[in-house]
Amino acid sequence: MTDTCVVVPTVREWECVREYVANAREHGHDDRLFFLLVTEEFCDTDAMERMLDDLDVEGAVFDGADRDAWYDEHGIEEYGHVVPAASHAETSFGLLYLWANEFEYGFFIDDDTLPHDTDFFGTHYANLAHEGSVTEVRSDEQWVNVLYQNFEEHGLYPRGYPYAAMDETVETGKTDVERGDVVASQGLWTNVPDLDAVRILMDGDLQGQAQTRTTREDYGEDFVAAEGQYLTVCSMNLAFRREVVPAFYQLPMDDNEWDVGRFDDIWSGVFLKRACDVLGTQIYNGAPLCEHNKAPRPTFDDLNNEVPALELNEHVWEVVDEVGGDADDYAEAFAAMADALAEGEFSQWNNGEFLNFVGEHMRDWLAALDELGAGDRAAPEAEVVADD
Repeated sequence: MTDTCVVVPTVREWECVREYVANAREHGHDDRLFFLLVTEEFCDTDAMERMLDDLDVEGAVFDGADRDAWYDEHGIEEYGHVVPAASHAETSFGLLYLWANEFEYGFFIDDDTLPHDTDFFGTHYANLAHEGSVTEVRSDEQWVNVLYQNFEEHGLYPRGYPYAAMDETVETGKTDVERGDVVASQGLWTNVPDLDAVRILMDGDLQGQAQTRTTREDYGEDFVAAEGQYLTVCSMNLAFRREVVPAFYQLPMDDNEWDVGRFDDIWSGVFLKRACDVLGTQIYNGAPLCEHNKAPRPTFDDLNNEVPALELNEHVWEVVDEVGGDADDYAEAFAAMADALAEGEFSQWNNGEFLNFVGEHMRDWLAALDELGAGDRAAPEAEVVADD
């Protein structure tokens, strides 16, 4: 039964899908997967469609015109702006597509990654089905560095980690998780680490990649961030349950008057973690690892996209940390955060008006989901089947 939508935003290396299909087929998951390639009209969409046919997997390819037609067909053309064009944040189209169809699980996979020689999809399914003990991490700065385990060796902080939260004191322990409480599974990465441009420059690289690399040895036990603690969520290797879609909007980046980019998955992860804390659920981190083969590009290009919101990134989590505490579901929690951002006064920060812009788009996101007619669906009862 096809119950999982695999979303691949791509304008470059769509052939990576072959490796993921091969991995899924080797471990017996390919009949569960629908591959949704989200791309642009300047790309060879015919070649992408031929690839899916050649692989004999269910899937579809959507460029900008296809997305506009889909919005019209589903009666949400007035909300087409929630998914920016030619932006990594177009992964949000995948969330809309999942929500409008009968998928119970979603995966985000970036086109510059490859699976390792492990059961990639099965490990994510097992994480989502996890019950029992798991390592719990916290720090005195209220932030968990997902690269904390070998930090003394590599000294890395991931993209989106606030500068004010550096030099934290880390504490680890154990917590018990009930089956169904894990709603998202973040796989981490070897080879090129996911760093922001400032940290890449400090690491001595002008091609957007960083000189310091990560290996399997940099990762130990899987873990969760403790309640009230935040962490960076990167969408290059991520699985999630359908129920979180209302609170997992990949935020509008790149196509805005402030020229803000690169924080779509980071802030969506912050908002999802807040919702999880309110609802008593978890984001699981660690395996399966993927190999991140980021293509060379000028580090200063990424810097130009990040600088307009670097100060905001230091504070946006503080804004949402104070709201939504009485929410009963993900949509309610997200609505409270949307209101706080849309109506807040943030002139004390550079480009503070961008947070109002984000809040308004978050409201439109919830309205679009309601218009799709799936907003009253109960959380799925189907269990994830994990391979032993």
